[in-house]
Amino acid sequence: MGQEDIAGLYVVAAAGTDTGVLAAVLEAARPATVLVAAAKDGEALTAAAARPLVELVQGKGIAALIEGDAQLARTLRADGVHLPWDKDIEARYGEAREILGTRYIIGVDVGRSRHDAMVLAEEGADYIAFGIPSHVEDRETAAERRFELVTWWSEIFEVPCVAFDVENLADAEALAAAGADFVAIARNDTFSADDYANLARAIVAASSKREALA
Repeated sequence: MGQEDIAGLYVVAAAGTDTGVLAAVLEAARPATVLVAAAKDGEALTAAAARPLVELVQGKGIAALIEGDAQLARTLRADGVHLPWDKDIEARYGEAREILGTRYIIGVDVGRSRHDAMVLAEEGADYIAFGIPSHVEDRETAAERRFELVTWWSEIFEVPCVAFDVENLADAEALAAAGADFVAIARNDTFSADDYANLARAIVAASSKREALA
């Protein structure tokens, strides 16, 4: 079993996050990836707000992605872009690839669409994410569906899978055990560096147990 088979923590950092706070999280948890996102849903992410976080993350040797804006990712020389779910996600992926080429990471959240997941993986997406949009009210049912999608994907496909919008330790462990390659923790201002470190350890432990049983 190689280290590349073990699931990793994926952290979402909102623009405006104190760099000292984020640095503590990076040191404690050593996430595989950090996504720099707008402070609030619907807000535009600016270069001024994103640059300090991108530079901090990359300085630690960790991949820094920009949420939803391929041109900004290129301008800041981030490692790539994460495209949130959208009804036109296939077209948005094509536009992002035209801007970024093949040297940058482009990950896509396909929501609950198996069709979009398969099409975009075939077209070259670097990872497929299954998330729960903030407007979804029945989050328990949506979480069960996400678990089913992650399990299905990990059993059949080689393209990495990210379980997105994960809200607690129990779900993080279950999704890592189900085969998620990365577990993306939903933004939570109450989480400390130690909380993230505990999440990272739990994800690795659950994934390692799954690999040992495979």
